[in-house]
Amino acid sequence: MLEVIKPVASRMTAGSGFDVEILSVATANPRHTLTQRDAAELARTIYPHLESLWPLYDNCGIELRYNCEPIDWYLRPHTWEERTASFQKHALELLEKVTLDAAAGAGVHLSAFNILVTNTITGLAIPSLDAKLLNRLKLSPTIERLPIFGLGCGGGVAGLARAAKLAQASEDAHVLFLTVDLCSLCMRVNDPSATMFVSGALFGDGAAGVVLHNTVAGARGGVRVLAVGEWCWPDTEYIMGWDIKNDGFGVVLSPELPALLRRELPPALHDFLDRNGLRLSDFNGFLFHPGGRKLIETVEEVLGLTRAQLEHSWEVLRRCGNMSSATALFVLERALNAGAKGPHLLVAFGPGFSAYFIAVDL
Repeated sequence: MLEVIKPVASRMTAGSGFDVEILSVATANPRHTLTQRDAAELARTIYPHLESLWPLYDNCGIELRYNCEPIDWYLRPHTWEERTASFQKHALELLEKVTLDAAAGAGVHLSAFNILVTNTITGLAIPSLDAKLLNRLKLSPTIERLPIFGLGCGGGVAGLARAAKLAQASEDAHVLFLTVDLCSLCMRVNDPSATMFVSGALFGDGAAGVVLHNTVAGARGGVRVLAVGEWCWPDTEYIMGWDIKNDGFGVVLSPELPALLRRELPPALHDFLDRNGLRLSDFNGFLFHPGGRKLIETVEEVLGLTRAQLEHSWEVLRRCGNMSSATALFVLERALNAGAKGPHLLVAFGPGFSAYFIAVDL
């Protein structure tokens, strides 16, 4: 276990450059479920030529995932038009739910939100999802909107950091951050590649909403944002992302990712900590995006963390799989529901290849 130095918590809080607190976190999944056992059986049928890789489904730390469409939908080829229609329908349904739940949890009326930040990577909408959401909910017509696309699995933490900076710049503002990814819609059954096989073992669907508040006019006892930061490694575009195919997004997921993290994560993380006057031992808990079993194990190895210190990441992976950007916020919500207290480090990774960091005081 890392040593936790109790007096540091007050030093971190006092030295925070943010006057921002998180008032609530809400998450949601679509109604269709897929057990990992059933997913493994389907994979053996779809990918008979990849028999040597079949054990991956049994060893990636996942028991259950959620999908926005029934399983038969994914066993047929689909056009861009079909995927986009499904994305817009189900993404808006999930965003509506997490908006209502997050607003209720924070005790904030929908009309009181000044800024709306939305994030996704798994589908397209023009007008953007936030504009469409205004037609479903009683959000203010003067709300300032920022749609984000392209940050991948890192988008939950990166988007939350952007929302925190906007809240910091607007005295007494209420900022709503929403993120949704329907990774299952990127399943292309006609793609026989090992990369598609691997992504089929890991990804599911989910959404999250977070209410942030500028505390200059008075704090309400929420989760304090202490510091935010990021790191983008040059010449690493090949690690993670999308290729644009005729019938949808084609997943880019390099097997070199664990080696890159093993080599490059410690100096990038310590640069963030040093710039903000922090130490790894300052944190009571670690809330890493659980991209997969190998990723979490790599983080444990290179940072000297135990499985117990990443308990919430492991549990979200087991119960929901990798939901791209929303996953890290599921981890944060689980930590809050478990009664976690004190300084925690929230981390996620995405295309670029990039790492995103937020220090919070629960």
